[in-house]
Amino acid sequence: MGCDIKSMTLEELRKEVEGLGEKGFRAAQLYGWMHDKLAEDYDRMTNLPSALRQRLGEEYPLTRLELMNMQESALDKTRKFLFSLGDGNLVESVWMKYKHGNSVCISSQAGCRMGCRFCASTLDGWARDLLPSEMLEQVYAVTRITGERISNVVVMGTGEPLDNYDNLLRFLRLLTAKGGLNISQRNITVSTCGLVPKMRRLAEEGMQITLALSLHAATDVKRRSLMPIAEKWSLDELMEACAYYFEKTGRRITFEYALVGGINDSPADAGRLAALAKPLAAHVNLIPVNPIRERDYRESGRFATEAFKKELEKNKINVTIRREMGRDIDGACGQLRRRHLSEER
Repeated sequence: MGCDIKSMTLEELRKEVEGLGEKGFRAAQLYGWMHDKLAEDYDRMTNLPSALRQRLGEEYPLTRLELMNMQESALDKTRKFLFSLGDGNLVESVWMKYKHGNSVCISSQAGCRMGCRFCASTLDGWARDLLPSEMLEQVYAVTRITGERISNVVVMGTGEPLDNYDNLLRFLRLLTAKGGLNISQRNITVSTCGLVPKMRRLAEEGMQITLALSLHAATDVKRRSLMPIAEKWSLDELMEACAYYFEKTGRRITFEYALVGGINDSPADAGRLAALAKPLAAHVNLIPVNPIRERDYRESGRFATEAFKKELEKNKINVTIRREMGRDIDGACGQLRRRHLSEER
């Protein structure tokens, strides 16, 4: 892990601290300051010897994010954050307040290389993967800014999480570990556009997170027109991977389905989607697509959305229409980041 101390597990941290000639218990103190008390610098870690704090500050810079912009929705108090990483790359995070608790949606990459046609995140391409500490720090920074505990984390912001697999997994283990925020694995959702081998690998990790598949079409032809990743793996291969995940974890898959007017929102589309969801007992989350300036896709109207939902329910599919949060504040994934980049240019 090099000197990225916030990405280290407690055991790795213990070895590192002992390598500095300190007692092993200092690792638990340091870990607690970083991951439970969310300290932003070593000076606040008052139960660590001053000489150790100085040395840590010189040799182990703490990952920090700089808040570049924050928007708050007048409709539902959703807040959208634009953070700058240490190298100047930008990422977005979204804080949403629900009756059941506070949820934060974080980014896993700066940019994205998946090329989904209706998504603003991918328009400027991929810059780099985020470190575990940079994913954690989005959760920590939002917690510090809002002053409220976060109970649910969704890895569904900019980037394809499974394209940054090793860093994602380490982030998940740190986020759910005792001594840190200790968020329940069952309260974490990871999204993927369908990287089949990584989905199968995730099924083997022994975790209890929810996997959300960005499906968006129920035929290979339509899916390929919306998502370049569909050229690599067919729907049959994708459904086999979903079945494997369900079998290994007991966690049912969520199908994310962005309704695009005139493209994938017909009754026939709903029937085909039901046929895919039924064998997996999958939950379907319908998303009114967020129009973006660079594409000419339009969202399905309310009538078409309700008709689509009823068709799925007729087939005994568990379905919800995603509540639109932050629609008045560049709510769609990647929009705030893209606007900031455009203004800089």
